[in-house]
Amino acid sequence: MGAYLAVAVGGAIGSVARFWMTGAMTALTGARFPWGTLAINILGSAVIGLVAGITLTPARMGMHPEVRIFLMTGICGGFTTFSAFSLQTLELIQAGDVAPAMGYIAASVALCLLAAWGGWLLGRL
Repeated sequence: MGAYLAVAVGGAIGSVARFWMTGAMTALTGARFPWGTLAINILGSAVIGLVAGITLTPARMGMHPEVRIFLMTGICGGFTTFSAFSLQTLELIQAGDVAPAMGYIAASVALCLLAAWGGWLLGRL
């Protein structure tokens, strides 16, 4: 039961953080392009990579499994927004903004993979 509670609490925290960051980025950049979702996915990818890199083996950093689940599944799962990414990409395409949509896809995949790798490398230091 502890793992379910860890995921639920972490997911709530991650979801509230996502809601706040989306609003903040929209206020800064406008609503035309989903900069908030892109930033959220990059940051979430970096954090999950960092936690994985730090806790990959018990010899690196002993972390209780429920804390790891809280961070990776709960917070990162609630914070990152792949479903929002998919819908926003579809909306850009439907609006005729095919080039920005393709740029958004490429940036999301490349930057999130790089962020996860960078976080993992940082966690391995």
